[in-house]
Amino acid sequence: MIEVRRAAHLGESYRRAITRIFVDGFGPDLSYFSKEPDKLTDALAHMLVLEAFYVGLVDGEPAGIVACTDGLQRAVRHDARELRRHLGIFKGTIAHVSFTREFEQPLLYARERMASLEFVATGLTFRGQGVASAIIQHLLDLPQYDEYVLDTIADINTPALRLYEKLGFTEFKRTKVHHAKITGISAYVGMRLVQAGSRPRTL
Repeated sequence: MIEVRRAAHLGESYRRAITRIFVDGFGPDLSYFSKEPDKLTDALAHMLVLEAFYVGLVDGEPAGIVACTDGLQRAVRHDARELRRHLGIFKGTIAHVSFTREFEQPLLYARERMASLEFVATGLTFRGQGVASAIIQHLLDLPQYDEYVLDTIADINTPALRLYEKLGFTEFKRTKVHHAKITGISAYVGMRLVQAGSRPRTL
C-alpha cells in the first residue's frame, strides 16, 4: 500500500531521504555537476521546499516525490553559497544560474485554482510499483484545483511523458534549452490536464 504524505508533515528528519529520491530521478540530468549521488544529495538537500513536496511512502519508507505549487512560489529555493561549497566555485556558479533561470521563476500563466506539478521522481528500488501515479492521483483529487500543469519535463524522459499521457495530460508547449551538449536535453515539454467541467485556457 502506498501512503501519500506532505514532506513538511514528515519533518526535517526526512529531508535527506527525500533529496536522495530527487537525485535518483534527476541525477542523470545533473551529471555535469557531479556523477556521485551522495555529493549531489549533499549539494541539493538544502534547497527543497518541504512544504511543496508530497511523498509516497511504501512500508513507511520514502519511495517517490512530487512537488505541487501555485506556480508562483516554486518548489526549490537554493543558496548559491551552498552550491559552491559542495560543487566548487565554477560548477556551483553554473548551477546557481541554471537553477534560478529554469526552476525558480514564477510561471507566467499561473492563476487561481491551477497547480504546478514539479520534480516527479521515484527511488531506484521502488520503480515499477506505481508510486508516482499514486502521488499524482492524490493531487488530482485535491478539491482546490481544477487545472494541473507539468512545466519542465525533459524531452528525453520518455517514461515520464508516457505516464503523464496515461493520466490524461496533453502537451501544450515545448521550450528549447541552451545546455543540450551538457545534459543531452534539447527541450522541456509542458503538459496540462484540465478537470472535467473546467474551460481550457490558451496558455
